[in-house]
Amino acid sequence: MFFYYFGEYLLLLQQVFRRPEKWKIYRKEIVHEMNEIGVGSLGLIVIISSFIGAVMTMQIAFQLASDLIPTSVIGQINRDSNILELGPTISALVLMGKVGSAISSQIGSMRVTEQIDALEIMGINAAGYLILPKIVAGIIMVPVLVTIAIVCALVGGLIGGALSGAVSPNDYILGIRDSFNGFTVSVAMVKAVVFGFIITSVPAHKGFHVRGGALEVGQAGTRAVVIGCITILACDYMITALML
Repeated sequence: MFFYYFGEYLLLLQQVFRRPEKWKIYRKEIVHEMNEIGVGSLGLIVIISSFIGAVMTMQIAFQLASDLIPTSVIGQINRDSNILELGPTISALVLMGKVGSAISSQIGSMRVTEQIDALEIMGINAAGYLILPKIVAGIIMVPVLVTIAIVCALVGGLIGGALSGAVSPNDYILGIRDSFNGFTVSVAMVKAVVFGFIITSVPAHKGFHVRGGALEVGQAGTRAVVIGCITILACDYMITALML
């Protein structure tokens, strides 16, 4: 069954990436989807990332409670952890739950109400018209959201460490600036682009091929989120193994 659904997914992508009929219409849809995916998820990403950064700072300080270890190491560990793993992966899992379920439900509802069939009868590439703008918007906006998540996590760590007394702001900032490797940001952006593609394409596939009624649409949304999260974690492991 895995190969059946994987082949179905690849065939759908083949339809999605056909040459669009009118780029003007697609550009408007891409801007709309960028607003839905990016701006609509900004608040959630900021809140979650800030608290994760604050909690990470306190946990690192608790485990490194030693006079032999400078407190600036707390900022360094928090920086690398958020850039390489927590920022991209946690943001992607959160977006899969929010954006992925919405995409699957939207396209699934159009399928069961025969709106997709109507588009195909009119000679429109329904897969490209409905899914391509979402994929392009995801590839563009998820890296932006991941960048914001990393910054918010570092700021949250600074505030959390200062309020809890785990680390002083000066030591924390010194740790963030010390021994910074720009390649870690490249790894994070590669993960973000791949995750953006997964967050939009996997739920779209589940919604596009749903059959039945409202119950099946809900089940397809649940399956899309579960499969998408597993795919994100698997790709996270592969990218880390290849690039680090």
